[in-house]
Amino acid sequence: MNARNDIEQRARAGQTIAQQLAAFTTSLDLNDVPAAVRERAKHLMLDSIGLAYATIGLPYATSTLAAMQELGDGSATVFGHAQKLALRDAMLLNGLLIHSLDFDDTHARGVIHSTASALPVAFNLAERENASGADLLTAYLCAMEVSTRVGAAAKSGFHNTGFHPTGLVAAFGCALGAARLLGLSAEQAQHAQGIALSMASGSLEFLQDGAWTKRLHPGWAAVAGTTAATLAKHGYIGPGAPYEGRFGLYSLYMKTPVSADDLALATAGLGEAWEIDGVALKPIPACHFTHASSDAAIALHRAHGLAASDIERVVVRVPGPTIPIICEPVENKQKPSNSYDAQFSIPYIVATGLLHGRFTLDDLDPAALADEAVRALAARVTHEADPETTFPQHYTGEVTIHTRDGRTLTHREAVNRGSADRPLSNADIVAKFYDNAQRNVSRGAAERICEAVLSLDRLSARELAQALGAAR
Repeated sequence: MNARNDIEQRARAGQTIAQQLAAFTTSLDLNDVPAAVRERAKHLMLDSIGLAYATIGLPYATSTLAAMQELGDGSATVFGHAQKLALRDAMLLNGLLIHSLDFDDTHARGVIHSTASALPVAFNLAERENASGADLLTAYLCAMEVSTRVGAAAKSGFHNTGFHPTGLVAAFGCALGAARLLGLSAEQAQHAQGIALSMASGSLEFLQDGAWTKRLHPGWAAVAGTTAATLAKHGYIGPGAPYEGRFGLYSLYMKTPVSADDLALATAGLGEAWEIDGVALKPIPACHFTHASSDAAIALHRAHGLAASDIERVVVRVPGPTIPIICEPVENKQKPSNSYDAQFSIPYIVATGLLHGRFTLDDLDPAALADEAVRALAARVTHEADPETTFPQHYTGEVTIHTRDGRTLTHREAVNRGSADRPLSNADIVAKFYDNAQRNVSRGAAERICEAVLSLDRLSARELAQALGAAR
């Protein structure tokens, strides 16, 4: 009996979500994963590793490294660093390095940054266990499938209660990715998910003042998942229904009840439909909810080349559920005080696109944030809920300019670039990797890193770790 048929039989037998996910992840055979899915997974890893290198030396990265070093030494590899850390401390820092620029991948239906947690848990634990690169890849796929599915069942409901889904649901995916590498039984893997329920966390309060805490969420999920799986390995008992239970994930962290049909999304098509195919890559370094609006603004810049003095006001239509994240509070969004504020600011991102025809990492530098022309135009940008949105399948965006001479100019992006329906190619991902990695390493070093990651299933995890350490 193959894994998918076994999962279907378990669902018919009334098994819990945790039991079904545990059965899937503990029995997954990499040979049963389509070659295109395996290849895409390696490219998603490459994208994230490039971002980790781009983050080296930034204040939140150096601060976190110093804090983790103070907690103790270890033998676990940190991307782009010679320093070694304790296992879970390395996971925390690697997750931060991937996620800090908010340029990492996003699963659209789950509304989570999935690789930023799945890669640290698979990479660092596989390194410690001296596992093969193929085992690392399998664990990564397990973590990705679980995190994205658990997130999708919530239908973006976690955001509505002030929780960051990446921190919440990734803890469960990481628990099962770790369970796979630790050789847990299906029963132990079920307990690992129950234990993770008491560790999952992540507040959106950072949106109020641009605090650094969001950057910790993916790595913390990897830490929580690893801890939960290790406890389960040694016989620790977790709740049996961590998702659908009376005080389970969906009851605790959402304002409205989750329907049975929505719960079914967590396990539907396990082993047949691969959520890797629904992971969107970011073409610009900002919250994914802003991308379509950014592209619309850039298109208007290229078509009309307006000066700031030509523009009376701008109206941006975005999906209603995203408004509290990228449009409110209005005063903060129109005057971002730091790079993180800017990455979640429709007024700033749209104003930059309209005036400069771009949005890049350079537009997050202090000098760019202080650009008086951009700030003045951002103050004239307002928002509306998009009545035609297909969110969360697509993160739509529409920009309308009202000019001082009476014209109305509109551009709409109905499908955000980088989404599953408008994906970046693997070649696009490689190009993005080089752009990011070469901010801190030479072209030669970047080429060696790229080769190692894309051939990881033919390497050992420790050989990959050697390639990803202090490369320069």
